[in-house]
Amino acid sequence: MTEFLLVFALAIALGWPLGRYLAAVMRGAPMRGDALFGRIERPLYRLLGVDPAQGMDWKAYAKAFLLSNLVLGVLVWGIFMTQAWLPLNPNDAPNMRWDLALHTMVSFLTNTNQQHYSGQAQLSYLAQMTGIVGLQVVTPMMGLALVVATLRGLFGGRAGARSSDALSASDAAVSARPGMAGQEVPEHAMSRQGWPSRDMSKQGNGDADVGNYWADVLRPAVRVMLPLCLLWSLLLTWQGVPSTLQGGPVATPIDASAQMTEQKIPLGPVAPMVAVKQLGTNGGGWYGPNSAVPLENPTPFSNLLETLALILLPVSIAFMVGSFTGRRKFTALVFGTMLTMSLVSAGAALWSESLSGTSTDIAVMEGKEVRFGAAPSALWAALTTQTSNGSVNAMHDSLAPLSGLVTIGNMLVNSIWGGIGCGLQQFLVYLLLSVFLAGLMTGRTPELFGRKIEAHEVKLLAVLVLLQPLVLLGLTALTLAVPAITGNSNPSFHGISQVFYEYTSAFANNGSGFEGLGDATYWWNLSTTLVLLLGRYPALIIPLAIAASLARKRVAPDGVGTLQIETPTFALTLIAVVVILTLLQFMPVLVLGPVADHLALIAS
Repeated sequence: MTEFLLVFALAIALGWPLGRYLAAVMRGAPMRGDALFGRIERPLYRLLGVDPAQGMDWKAYAKAFLLSNLVLGVLVWGIFMTQAWLPLNPNDAPNMRWDLALHTMVSFLTNTNQQHYSGQAQLSYLAQMTGIVGLQVVTPMMGLALVVATLRGLFGGRAGARSSDALSASDAAVSARPGMAGQEVPEHAMSRQGWPSRDMSKQGNGDADVGNYWADVLRPAVRVMLPLCLLWSLLLTWQGVPSTLQGGPVATPIDASAQMTEQKIPLGPVAPMVAVKQLGTNGGGWYGPNSAVPLENPTPFSNLLETLALILLPVSIAFMVGSFTGRRKFTALVFGTMLTMSLVSAGAALWSESLSGTSTDIAVMEGKEVRFGAAPSALWAALTTQTSNGSVNAMHDSLAPLSGLVTIGNMLVNSIWGGIGCGLQQFLVYLLLSVFLAGLMTGRTPELFGRKIEAHEVKLLAVLVLLQPLVLLGLTALTLAVPAITGNSNPSFHGISQVFYEYTSAFANNGSGFEGLGDATYWWNLSTTLVLLLGRYPALIIPLAIAASLARKRVAPDGVGTLQIETPTFALTLIAVVVILTLLQFMPVLVLGPVADHLALIAS
């Protein structure tokens, strides 16, 4: 319980100022660090051949996002399939088979990090540092860029945001240079910092300017992600996490009965990867068992650091919303709703691992590190699935069945905190649906920030609502119907949970798993690759299209009939919509899986 309270207290205390700083970074406002960071950013813009001051409509923004993903994906796929012939391979890792390389590439490209391989044995140092860590730095910033562009669209684009009170004097005083607080950004400064020209006719169409994709990715990567990763890397190295390019030492086992004369201890630049995997809601570890390995997570303090990193940036993004949009009550809605769901989820996991009908059995420690114990393992399991992180410090396959239910439920919701950017993007989907349903129930025209939600937007939302059950239930049923391709270690109720968890984790871009599956097969690699793609790209691009559609509409002034969304009553309505659309529609499979598993255990 102490770690539970400490993690949330630190996340909130650090997340508030970090969120305000992140809002200033994403606005492109003049900042004190421009002289330093500009020297890094400007060569990158020149290398990419882009103008960060050039605004984009939502279609150009989405095309840039997809193009960057395609180019990175092809490069990384090639690295994985040729790593044995490339340098920095002291452990002689072989080339990856094409389907495993494809799954690994797509998994890290979608910020999922679902691993059907064991990193210390099957990846070279070069593949880890470029293909894995490179994507772990960039892909979270892509998600952040998409949600920031969506927020701009909801408020009419960058021109609308600039004319609102988004740049409040208090926030500008934090981030601006001396003398700039509260002042309008000059035209020449806008051009340098990536703001659009005031002449919006240059876009040539009626779509709102939602920002510049390249600037929205590079600025937070250089100014937020990399400095945080450097700090966490140093702290973890201090705690004993390896950080070396040398091959690991060779040890002689004490127990000769295993008929193993020597063992090579795999090392490598582990600390930087652990830092970015935790901070970037990535989750893919250097070692197969992830942060349950003492080399990734050696001490209680390193466990605290890594647990805090799970939710630090997602909490910061919730705080960013108010400063970025100029609506502080909107931050209260977002943060309050997410925090409520997070506390309920984490509390349920802690209860299940400490007070459930099976927890008195000594088997409760199966799959857990004794140096951490049950409670910190349950807290990590809850937080890693509340975000799209997916890293583990205990094996989820060994959790109590109801703890497994909590983790699956977190991933189905996928917006308790969610991944960097994609969690807030999913929250906006639930918000739009809640506004539409609340408007119908109260007899008011559904409006969000003064713009009507009509048939076109609802049809796009329906695609996202229907896509999740069609993909998850369809593939789970197909896989269980063909035992030859299932590969699960438990054919009973827990076997259903294993298969459903794997697909849910892929669709939620989480990456954790019930590790009883033989998942490095053609079927699992290719089927989960499809799920990874369907869970990532529609969920990011469709809300952006909806926001662009709303941006074209005339803003209606608030009146007595306006639906007030920034209230506790609406927050409860939103939570109810989340529960109905995620947990209740999957109730049959949850009953057949973790609930039946729990009942079978307590009856035996």
